[in-house]
Amino acid sequence: MQTNIPSTSAALTSLLGADFTTQWRNRRAVIMVILVPTIILISWKGLIDKFGGAFALSNCITIGLISIGLMGYSNAIARDRDKGVFQRLRVAPVSSWSIMASRLAVQLAMILVMTTVVFIAGSYYDKIVLSPSAYALSYVSAIVGGAVYLGLGQAIVGLIKNPETVNSTTRLVYFVFFMIGMFGELGVLGKEIGDAVKWSPYGTVKHILSSSMQPANWDMKATVALLVTIGYTIVFSIMGIKWFKWSTR
Repeated sequence: MQTNIPSTSAALTSLLGADFTTQWRNRRAVIMVILVPTIILISWKGLIDKFGGAFALSNCITIGLISIGLMGYSNAIARDRDKGVFQRLRVAPVSSWSIMASRLAVQLAMILVMTTVVFIAGSYYDKIVLSPSAYALSYVSAIVGGAVYLGLGQAIVGLIKNPETVNSTTRLVYFVFFMIGMFGELGVLGKEIGDAVKWSPYGTVKHILSSSMQPANWDMKATVALLVTIGYTIVFSIMGIKWFKWSTR
């Protein structure tokens, strides 16, 4: 009897369909990921005149990227691994890279949706309007920045096997990035912490987003921030791939 092995494209299409369906069924979490940065943007309306629209938008999108990479991606991977989903997929005629590529494609779609919603809220509620080139560059920067937190989420789920521990760890890391990053950018936590935040994953991602929204202001510091962001992504991804186990056993 001849066994028909599906092509890579057919297998990837099936995986994408299943992963997008799962994401839709978990739409409450999706709504929360989108809602948090949008609410923050609306609540910062009074700060826009002082710090500028790019400051508000870049901070809110950065917070959304953290939510996607830590609260969404890593917890979903840990949950499915604990349920044996990956073990069943690996005995199917699909490659390991196809399994992870499908998951990452779903998160990429989430990044684009979240960024779009923040831009729409900024335009209609706060009257922040960017140029077409600024919107295009901001989407690219959001993808680059999102890769940092997807890599960090992969590293956490690679280092920690227990899904409950992954959940508590990502919540703690999210809180640290959220509070220290946001208030550090506002200068509330002092000059030393503010300077450290600028070169943290939060600060570099926020900086390239802010610079992308004002292309004329892109300078050497923005280029260095981009290179540092890519460096963070490479380091986190290497750790995540090296440590990751397909099962909890």
